[in-house]
Amino acid sequence: MPSSTRSIAASLRGYYLRWWRYDKETERLVEEALEREYWSQQQWEEWQQNRLSFILHRAATTVPYYREMWSKRRQGGDRSSYEYLENWPILEKQTLREGARAFVADDCDPKRMFLEHTSGTTGTSLDLWSSRETLKYWYALSEARWRRWYGLSKEDRWAILGGQLVTPVSQDRPPFWVWNSGLKQLYMSSYHLAAANLRSYLQAMKERRVRYVVGYTSALYSLAHFAMTEKIEDVRFDVVITNAEPLYEYQREVIAEAFRSPVRETYGMAEMAAAASECSSGSLHQWPEAGVIEVSSTASTDVNGVGDLISTGLVNPDMPLIRYRIGDSGRLSEESCECGRSLPLIAKIEGRNDDLLYTADGRRIGRLDPVFKGTFEISEAQIVQRSLRLLFVRYVPNGTPSKELETKIADRIRERMGDVTVEFERVSVIPRTARAKFRAVICELSNEEKAGLSAAHSA
Repeated sequence: MPSSTRSIAASLRGYYLRWWRYDKETERLVEEALEREYWSQQQWEEWQQNRLSFILHRAATTVPYYREMWSKRRQGGDRSSYEYLENWPILEKQTLREGARAFVADDCDPKRMFLEHTSGTTGTSLDLWSSRETLKYWYALSEARWRRWYGLSKEDRWAILGGQLVTPVSQDRPPFWVWNSGLKQLYMSSYHLAAANLRSYLQAMKERRVRYVVGYTSALYSLAHFAMTEKIEDVRFDVVITNAEPLYEYQREVIAEAFRSPVRETYGMAEMAAAASECSSGSLHQWPEAGVIEVSSTASTDVNGVGDLISTGLVNPDMPLIRYRIGDSGRLSEESCECGRSLPLIAKIEGRNDDLLYTADGRRIGRLDPVFKGTFEISEAQIVQRSLRLLFVRYVPNGTPSKELETKIADRIRERMGDVTVEFERVSVIPRTARAKFRAVICELSNEEKAGLSAAHSA
């Protein structure tokens, strides 16, 4: 379709989504969410326990997958109570993917619910159903925690760099975006961020007078890096909000300087099982209403307390996910934040479990962004682990990097990974996933190799 027609289609979709997400109750829900942020720990514990009890009972008695699971356990002589979260097995993403419909409660009609058809890092699809009440509650939390915290509202103009195909991939001239008037949103393609196109992206956001921009960290970093290189100083935002990918410090510094803007990290997922947002003090706060988060305390937990994140969703009672392995690794924190909010903290999100590296002595290494600190000669880089002793660094040079730079990066990697061989490849672009996400780290070790290393390390 012509660009103008695509914007009309996007706007119609935007008004449809606005109906599902917001109504006259939204403001009340937002205010209640903001008020809860200063509850005592006891209030939060009581609230979560009451909500969790309701979710567990509903799941065990009205959700086909869980009802059948507990029936089989009873037939096998298992008399443990479903009222206790620790008695539930961990739900794997593949199980949900293969039988999503069985997770919808009996008293719900999927035809009258909102279907979110999403895909993860590998592009494998996942179907999720929710009611309008659930969506209104979820988007009120979003309005409170990643708009109101930053002095914004849903009525402000904004831009987003995401994975929707709003422009044909084959298109080589702007516009690479559509205007969605229903959500006051400039939706910009993450598939067209070639160097020749970046100036047009910045100009479009300036012309549309967007107050803030949300997007994949790598996409925002590409724009910021270009703006600094080309000395473009007239594109500024009230705040830049990253999502879907980890935010590394070197990326934060470049984005903040390029757009004269604070940069805030957020964490969430289409499953609505967990969420977090960064306050002005720099802490990443959990949303307790979203879910009860556990860190797996198995052999996969490293010495720094980083393990697989397991969450029981509290938002969506009509498709409850109990002890769901999110697919990310991280570490929680018992500390309080100077902002005064009582929302618990996440110390760090390491990223996808597939994106952790393994050392020969069994350690798991998450964020390796410090190895690129101060290397402005590199636009972006990706580390691939081919074996325990071989790492491959693919990078996009900014100008002509020296051999000394590669040596410095290799030395920094060895400081963290031990005695490994590091090979380099200079490329013009680093491939994205099917959803245009950037993977900074890729581990190609087999699951058997990883399990063997974890078991040896725990012993």
